[in-house]
Amino acid sequence: MAGRGDPPEGTPEGLPGGGEDEYRSVVFDESFVRAARLQEYSAQERMADHARAVRSLPGWSRRNGSKQFLVLLLLVAIAFGTAVYLGVRHPYQTPATKQAEPLRITVIPLAPQGPVPGGDAAQLFARSPAAHFRVGASGISFPGARPTRNFSESQVMTALTIAKDYLVQSSLDPDVLTGGAVRPVRLLLDPDQQMQFDRSMSTPVADGHHAATGWLVRFDPAKVALADPEVRVRGTLRIAEVGPDALEVTSDHTFAYALRPAVTNGAKAGEASLFTVRRELRLRFDRDDLRQHRAELMVSSVQAGPQACSDDASGTLRPLLAGQRAGAGAPAGTDPYATGQTTGALCGSLSPSAQPTP
Repeated sequence: MAGRGDPPEGTPEGLPGGGEDEYRSVVFDESFVRAARLQEYSAQERMADHARAVRSLPGWSRRNGSKQFLVLLLLVAIAFGTAVYLGVRHPYQTPATKQAEPLRITVIPLAPQGPVPGGDAAQLFARSPAAHFRVGASGISFPGARPTRNFSESQVMTALTIAKDYLVQSSLDPDVLTGGAVRPVRLLLDPDQQMQFDRSMSTPVADGHHAATGWLVRFDPAKVALADPEVRVRGTLRIAEVGPDALEVTSDHTFAYALRPAVTNGAKAGEASLFTVRRELRLRFDRDDLRQHRAELMVSSVQAGPQACSDDASGTLRPLLAGQRAGAGAPAGTDPYATGQTTGALCGSLSPSAQPTP
């Protein structure tokens, strides 16, 4: 009845015909029996009419395996086709990444109409229009931060904070002003503009795009030193949404620096004089800029004096110090302390009202 299968008790001893040798290499342990494809019914099950002597155990047949593989392959193909279809027909297309535009720069030197006043730095500040300016970063104050149509209040505040950080690093950091440091400013720029920035620092030229003084305020440390590290500052920040994916901050600030000639060969320090820089910047921020704490500098307009119109101020600002005069031929007076539209002239004349009073 069991066919060619062996009895569950194992091979009987003393089988005729050399049975022991025939099954010597096969071990029928319990796991082998449980895994058998055929199994006898019990005696009670065989008492039923027309009952088969054995039953088939469930198992992975080649035919069933082929069917399941085909079903699995069909499901994978359907899933892949659906993904491709949705990717092509997705109604929300990923916006194209917009590359930052090159910075547009205007630097206007302001020539004095007479000798530059000199004296003690504190007294010069007290007798100048900067007498009531705040000191350092405290002079760069925020307007009220309110949400826009597409940006939250926290995102608006982030844009204002980055703009202030840029002004502080590029206009107030002593290492940037006289030490030639540029990295603190570079780290705040959109990566698309860093190549333009690097070229402006290495080979500055007055071409409207590559003047180092359009990106930051700096003086030649071999000629100029800070007579007072506390820079006086006054100005405004304005912010506006310019599209569903961009904010713009416009800054208009006047910085007053107390300078003196650099001391060389143990010479006595000279008198201090004031140097005024008005910077108008327009900075743009997309959502990546807000996350990465960086800005795209769009426009930089600088008025700075007293300095001679003939001096190239693209690499460093060239202040006229106490007692020095500008050459002839300067146009009508310009007051960097006055608010409003700036002039488009290539050189201006520093108004006497912008200088400390005698």
